[in-house]
This record gives sequence, C-alpha cells and structure tokens, in this order.
Amino acid sequence: MLRFLTAGESHGPSLTAILEGIPAGLKLNASIIDFELARRQKGYGSGGRMKIEKDAAQILGGVMDGQTTGAPIALLVENLDHVKWKGKAIGPMTLPRPGHADLTGAVKYGYHDLRPALERASARETTMRVAVGAVCKHFLSQFGILVGGYVKSIGGVEAELNGGDYQVRFDAAEESDVRCPDKVAAEKMRSRIEEIVHAKDTLGGVIEIVALNVPIGLGSFSQWDKRLEAKLAMAVMSVQAIKGVEIGDAFENAKQLGAQVHDAITLSDSNLNRSTNRAGGIEGGISNGKPIVIRAAMKPIATTLTPQQTVDLASRQESPTKYERSDFCPVPRAVPILEAMVAFVLADALIEKLGGDSMNEMLPRFETLRKASLEDLQMDNIPHLFWE
Repeated sequence: MLRFLTAGESHGPSLTAILEGIPAGLKLNASIIDFELARRQKGYGSGGRMKIEKDAAQILGGVMDGQTTGAPIALLVENLDHVKWKGKAIGPMTLPRPGHADLTGAVKYGYHDLRPALERASARETTMRVAVGAVCKHFLSQFGILVGGYVKSIGGVEAELNGGDYQVRFDAAEESDVRCPDKVAAEKMRSRIEEIVHAKDTLGGVIEIVALNVPIGLGSFSQWDKRLEAKLAMAVMSVQAIKGVEIGDAFENAKQLGAQVHDAITLSDSNLNRSTNRAGGIEGGISNGKPIVIRAAMKPIATTLTPQQTVDLASRQESPTKYERSDFCPVPRAVPILEAMVAFVLADALIEKLGGDSMNEMLPRFETLRKASLEDLQMDNIPHLFWE
C-alpha cells in the first residue's frame, strides 16, 4: 500500500526519495519535512559532517497547491559537502573497517575499491528516511496518532523512566542534547560521551520509540508478513547500526512466568481495558489500542579514531584501519530516524485498514473503526460445527 525508495551517496550531489501511496488531500509543505530533518542533525556526540550540512527538502512531485495529489511524492536534499569532493581525485580505500559494510559490500558487488560500499551504506542515507517519515508522521497526526522517542541508555548509563506521561518524555527529550528525558541520566550520558571522545572511541545505546493513540486492529495474524510487530522490527532493524529490537517488555518478560507477563483484560462500563502494557501495544500481530512501545539497541559505530586491526586488500598485509569522519555517539541523532521508520510502518498499516484514495474518504472511515467494547463485539454465543 505504502512504499518508498531512497537513492544517493554520502558525498554525492544529493539524496533523493520517492514515497508512493500517500492519499490525496493531505496538506503538506517543505517546512514540515525540514523540522524533522533539523532534529536529525542535532545530538551531542555527532561528528563534523553535521556542522557542514543544512538539510532542507525540495518537494519535486506529488504535491500541488500545498496538497498531496495521490501521485508519488518526490523529495530531494542537497549534500553541501559535495563541493569538496566534486572533480577531485580521491585516494584508494583498501582497508575495510570491522563492523562496517566495506568488506561485505566489496565481496558482494565485486568492487575494486571500498568507497562505493561506504558511500551507500553510510547513515547519511537516513536523511531521506527522515524526510519520508516526516510525511508519514504528518499523515498519522491527522488521525490523532503521534510517534515520539527518546534515549533510554548510552554506554551503560540508564535513564530512570518509571511512570510519567509519554508526551512529557518526548518534550523533555527534545530539550536535552542527548535526547534523554531523565536530566540526571542525561548529564551522566554527556560525560560518558566526552570520555569516549577523548579516548578516540565510539558509544552505542538503547532508544525507545512510542506510538500513541494507535487504533485497535492494525496488522494481522493471518500471514507471517502481515504481523505488525514483524513489520516494525524489520523497519527498525534496517537502520544502520541497529542490532537488536524488542516490542514492549519482551526481554524482561522472557524471564517471568506466563501469568506474570500478560496484560489482564478488565471491564469498565462496556469498555474492555488493560491496566498494564507489557505486550507493548501489540497482541497476535495486531495493535490492541495501548501505546506501541519499541526499543532498539544501537551498537557503537564501526568508525573509530583508535585504529582497529584489518587487512590492506591492496598490499595483502595486516594493517590498522584509517579514520573516516563519523559520529562518536550517533544514538541521540538516531531517535528521529527510528521515529520515521515506525511512522512509515504505521501509516502503511492504517492506509491498508482504511482503504481509499483521499483524506476525505479515510477520515470518516477512521471514526467508524471498531473499539474494544461490548457493543462492537456482539457474540452469537451458539455452538459452531467446524469442517463438516
């Protein structure tokens, strides 16, 4: 129903994306996208590239007179750093970095130099994911669905996030240069990043993404590739340096008994409610109306100032790596990237659920979606004969 493609290299002239499937009639302008692009560029621990780029989106198709037309939306962001590379001789790159796509890319595609793998595998590509995600977040907001996120841990420093309103967390995170809503933990995270900058190393962490006001019924258990948590896990894991994902309290739940981890169903008037959300808002591959909670583990990125052991593919000798400009800790900047991917999946699931080609069709249909209420769950309460 909804799909996107990105193209472009890290130091090429520009990055592009095509987003197909957004319905007609959605009010959209570049400032909505630029807001999210600016968020992606902010975060303590980022490298020198973010001081160069001033990302701004150009909408080249799919929008006329300030509204989407239903046609594919074409987006472009220029790489300001390209001028330093255009027409200039670049030295050979023959030292693959452990943990990066340098070696695997060269083996797969038969490159005679490692730079083509670096250029496309670079997290610079996520600029366009954020641009696409900005459109999807804006689309979801028309239905009251919000996607936000924050940093849960960096380098072993854990935030205390017990209780509290999610929107408050989102707002507090945006006031922090490490995007952590816990002020005490944020200071410790900042100090930890300072330590690894001086140590010429990198840090990873855990990011929490939450979707609020998601209706019941997105996704399906009918096929493996229709399960909502499967689609979300794939989207989150597709982001560079993300190596693990959980929905709700998945890893903690694995330590407990079944009767301890599932969210009891209670009745209030005629509404079916949950007092807990250990499932993270998804049961049986379908959203259950509670906040969808996703946690992603981001590894320390592969490019370090401290040399690592590798092999020079030209001299065929073991050799230390050479440094390529990068972040020291990309975790704070990854928050809007993961938000974008989650928003894309939820927008796709909502479009599939509602059907229609325009906002005028979809908005009334959204209001008629079934709720978790006794009125919407009319059981016939009679025996059934299966497979006669």
